[in-house]
Amino acid sequence: MTNKAPFILVDGSSYLYRAFHALPSLTNSKGQPTGAIYGVTNMLKKIIQDYQPEHMVVVFDAKGKTFRDDLYKEYKATRSPMPDDLRSQVQPLYETVAAMGLPMLIIDGVEADDVIGTLAEQATQLKMETLISTGDKDMAQLVNEHVRLINTMTDTEMDYAGVVEKFGVPPERIIDYLALIGDKVDNVPGVDKCGPKTAVKWLAEYDTIEGVMENAENIKGKVGENLRAALSYLPLSKELVTIKLDVKLDQTPETLKPKSIDKEKIVELLKEFEFKSWLSSTLDDEPEAVNEQANVEYETVLTESQFSQCLKRIESAELFSFDTETTSLNYVNAEVVGLSIAVEPHKAAYIPLAHDYEDAPKQLDRTWVLAQLKPILESTKHYKVGQNLKYDMNVLRKYNIQLQGIAFDTMLESYCLDSVANRHDMNTLALKYLGLSTIHFEDVAGKGAKQITFNQVPLEKASDYATEDADVTLQLHHKLWPLLKAEKGPSDIFRELEVPLISVLSSMEMTGVLIDSHKLEKQSAKLAEQCEALREEAYKLAGEEFNIDSPKQLQAILFEKLKLPVIKKTPKGQPSTAEPVLQELALDYPLPKLLIEYRTANKLKTTYTDKLPLLVNESTGRIHTSYNQTVASTGRLSSSDPNLQNIPVRTEEGQAIRAAFIAPEGYQLISADYSQIELRIMAHLSQDESLLNAFAHGLDVHKATAAEVFGVPLERVTDDMRRKAKAINFGLIYGMSAFGLAKQIGAGRHEAQEYIDIYFDRYPGVKNYMDKMRAKGRAEGYVETLRGRRLYLPEINSQNKMRQMAAERVAINAPMQGTAADIIKQAMLDVDAWLIKNNKIDAKMIMQVHDELILEVADKDVATVQEQLPKIMSEAANLSVRLTTSVGVGQNWRQVH
Repeated sequence: MTNKAPFILVDGSSYLYRAFHALPSLTNSKGQPTGAIYGVTNMLKKIIQDYQPEHMVVVFDAKGKTFRDDLYKEYKATRSPMPDDLRSQVQPLYETVAAMGLPMLIIDGVEADDVIGTLAEQATQLKMETLISTGDKDMAQLVNEHVRLINTMTDTEMDYAGVVEKFGVPPERIIDYLALIGDKVDNVPGVDKCGPKTAVKWLAEYDTIEGVMENAENIKGKVGENLRAALSYLPLSKELVTIKLDVKLDQTPETLKPKSIDKEKIVELLKEFEFKSWLSSTLDDEPEAVNEQANVEYETVLTESQFSQCLKRIESAELFSFDTETTSLNYVNAEVVGLSIAVEPHKAAYIPLAHDYEDAPKQLDRTWVLAQLKPILESTKHYKVGQNLKYDMNVLRKYNIQLQGIAFDTMLESYCLDSVANRHDMNTLALKYLGLSTIHFEDVAGKGAKQITFNQVPLEKASDYATEDADVTLQLHHKLWPLLKAEKGPSDIFRELEVPLISVLSSMEMTGVLIDSHKLEKQSAKLAEQCEALREEAYKLAGEEFNIDSPKQLQAILFEKLKLPVIKKTPKGQPSTAEPVLQELALDYPLPKLLIEYRTANKLKTTYTDKLPLLVNESTGRIHTSYNQTVASTGRLSSSDPNLQNIPVRTEEGQAIRAAFIAPEGYQLISADYSQIELRIMAHLSQDESLLNAFAHGLDVHKATAAEVFGVPLERVTDDMRRKAKAINFGLIYGMSAFGLAKQIGAGRHEAQEYIDIYFDRYPGVKNYMDKMRAKGRAEGYVETLRGRRLYLPEINSQNKMRQMAAERVAINAPMQGTAADIIKQAMLDVDAWLIKNNKIDAKMIMQVHDELILEVADKDVATVQEQLPKIMSEAANLSVRLTTSVGVGQNWRQVH
């Protein structure tokens, strides 16, 4: 029998262990280990792709003992038990192999090697070309004129000559070779001190292991003594390493044929493992696996009659999905190109309005269409769902349309359901929840420098893309909302905080912030001088000029020339020059300290003083950031383009940048900043009497902590004691260890541990709270804020101790950070409601940074806002301790602090 494609025998157990140890530890969002599954399946996919086998089988070791354990009780006795992180992947891997359509064998009483050996022997009798995929050296004994080995890790094949070249003996002598050298992994006894070279030498001289044993008296020296001592058990060793060729099997090489992939099962498994690229390619290759997406009714609306019908469907719908297609991601500059709408799953319409490429079909007038839609878009009775509707709201504001009636946003639904599970963009969500590989923007508009704006995209492509967006968004809502609605805390967060906040953030973004570009240009020049001076000083300390911005040249200077200790290495094995490394080195060496100063100044220059003036919008004269609700896992808002959250507040350089954020003539900036909000939340959550007492009596909580920890009266607390106590207070909130605290306060590790022990002794409620959060996280897999926002902890039960400890730190801190996020968001809603109610007050919220709100207020209303703002913010949450705010007024952001 001949066969062009080889018969593939896969040593699944070898694959499993090699993948587990060779690849980094991977987990899905639920914390389930997936690295070994990923490695094994990738190797299987590659060998299938390379050889296109007609006959194939994957063989795994069965649980329990084998005949070798009966021969020798100590067989494999020294092997460590299978790690839990690997054991949990075995059954899911079996299911995946089966779903791939691959034959699989697991035979009790023998090892995978024996099953493979038996099938290889049968294939040889049939003269079938056979390829054994393994990393196990024992398999070399099976190589013959029809059987060869392949190592998928190194992508190398080994035939008869290859065995001789690698081991120094032919395949028929591998058993003797293995018996002589023994196997520490499997606990097979060999001849002590007999390594591969000695075994090859003996077999070359005496041909077989029996010949070696017969001539044992002739072998001199210590190794000869060891051989003679081993004579009694060498036959057993040979039997242990001999692969059986006669295992009774129901299958034969001819019957072991791959079947068609089980599309439904493989998609289910890939979603569970979160193997996104494989899932995406599977769906692309198998369009019928897409959930009924082939049976869609998509329409391009080009006539008034079509539009009239579309309008009627929207007006009669309880909920419709809505999306804008525009010329830019920058909402301030974006122009509407078209609108897509869906009122039921698998049906959608695209209304093109401004595609202006050559020979583009005639489209409905944009002004007329928007005027027709305005009453519905502004209606609070016509409910809308979208994906990131804040962007659409911003764009429509330019056309004098105030989007209202936002009932759902799929991006926020996903985020409130699980903020740490995955990204919350539509493509990712469609793949995860619907099994759909959607059309990407790059698919219709191109990539990089050749990318065109949407108004230049041909209508047919544009319509497919836009209608799918609206349809998939509606489908996602129908999938996500039942899941979210079933969880009271997360659904309340969604309805009461996140959705109402959309319009507040939209107003802030569109208002923007006025900056003094001239001040920033002057500051930029100062920072340039500072950077140049620091560069020159660095050259002196290094003894030569070098590129201070080049990690490679910095490595050479710090670790090769100056011989500084290597604290940490990069993934490629190079000494790291990252910020934490430089900070540690800076404690003892001048150059790293100077480099930190340089990086700080250079970052401020490139990120802010150089860039901010370039971001001023020509039409508004202001900068317009984007506030992101779905980035920080704790619920905190982040901002981008520009990022206003990271401008330093404590350095002179940072304050100079803040001074460039100004109020227009006739207005002032008012800042209201929550005071020690996370410590107050800790007092409420822990109900610690001492902490509650300190806040109740208006004490300086850091000073009170210092008095407790250092055992001195309150009036004798020094500034240094207070500084250390502050580090302890905030450090413990963030789950800091004694080692971390020691670095923070410049103390020894044992001294820092003493401070922590004393702290917990004085504040036992805090210790109880931390223990409770760790336990809750381990038991339930998540922790919650006061209002029920959840933060999942996929690695809190990880076998990796470092990951587990990191998750425990999050379990302690997330309820505080998340509660603080909920409070500031509620405060924003309350302030906005107050301003709407008192609409004669000329004031607008323009920035939100950490625990601070900044308003732009007309001079005539400053006193009123200054009086009311702290009252409103203090009532945003009902805690056991009162929330307090520090309020400042000034012409610029610096002056308000």
